[in-house]
Amino acid sequence: MFNKHDISRNTCQLFGGQAKCGYDWWWHSFTGRHAVTGEERPFFIEFFLCNPASGGDEPVFGQLPQNREKGRKPSYLMVKAGSWGEDASQLHRFWGWNKIELTMESPYFVKADDCYIDEKKTYGMVKVSLEEADAHPEYMCQSGEMSWKLEMDKKVAFNVGYGAGKLFRKLQAFEMFWHAEGMKTAYAGEVYWNGEKYIVTPETSYGYADKNWGKDFTSPWVWLSSNNLTSKLTGKKLEDSVFDIGGGCPKVGPIALKRKLLSAYWHEGKCYEFNFSKFWTFTRTKFDCKETETQILWHVEQKTWRNRMVTDITCEKKDMLLVNYEAPNGTKKHNRLWNGGNGKGVVKLYRDGKLIDEVIAENVGCEYGEY
Repeated sequence: MFNKHDISRNTCQLFGGQAKCGYDWWWHSFTGRHAVTGEERPFFIEFFLCNPASGGDEPVFGQLPQNREKGRKPSYLMVKAGSWGEDASQLHRFWGWNKIELTMESPYFVKADDCYIDEKKTYGMVKVSLEEADAHPEYMCQSGEMSWKLEMDKKVAFNVGYGAGKLFRKLQAFEMFWHAEGMKTAYAGEVYWNGEKYIVTPETSYGYADKNWGKDFTSPWVWLSSNNLTSKLTGKKLEDSVFDIGGGCPKVGPIALKRKLLSAYWHEGKCYEFNFSKFWTFTRTKFDCKETETQILWHVEQKTWRNRMVTDITCEKKDMLLVNYEAPNGTKKHNRLWNGGNGKGVVKLYRDGKLIDEVIAENVGCEYGEY
């Protein structure tokens, strides 16, 4: 049973070795509608922390030549906010560690000036002028303005089990950890995107919330999730369903577990999990991600003793971003990490060889990148 909420896994994990070389982020994505036209638009918000042991009053940018020459690691809170679509844009705002308020206890919160996040709400503003973006490539972002005020209700969790459990977190055994406290999350509130107002409602937010932390990023990097699902067998919208797929090449210490994905499918109140760490389920995975001139395509097949899930998703590159992060050691490894919120496709679910459902998936959150 993966649908077990555990907010202790959402606390800040930057202690011990990860305080010196580590990151921790809380990711949120959702859909809003234009207050006048009703046009649908997907958004994302992320609070990204890096290397508190190197922190001070001002953010340290690892991509600046003078910092790279001195071996100074990046250290900051970065609030990433933006939108997908044909004018997709990511906006970044930074603070030094001495300007951040947060708790290492549960429930978590992070605050800096007028940007805030916890388990149930978030608000903030990020504004980057064209001149700033051009003059500061170390910001790793485009230009624009976004402000938001949102409440969130995390309906379904993907608790991946032992890998992000208390012992493994304490040992910091994995290079990259993952916990989805709200793989199905209902958001409510409003967003202003470049001066235009968007309304976010629980019924049509198709929201998602997770977190990652660790010492480095995986490659390949794969993520797919949606709770805007319609059954092709019945024609009905699935109101109590969501799937979530993530991973690529997890590492336990120096050992790389190549081409491994963790997946969960909550289908109308029933759990179907494909989790390689639960060895007794005999989970087997095959996946293929392709980049064409105009699209990114994902094909994922997973099996256990009794269940099988086949996922095919496509996202138009014109609606996506090459999302930017620098690793805690100061390198920027992922330079073609495709990230989108407008994916579409089909998911087939089988049990004992019989088709349970075939669904049309829309508003799919999706990522793919390799270095």
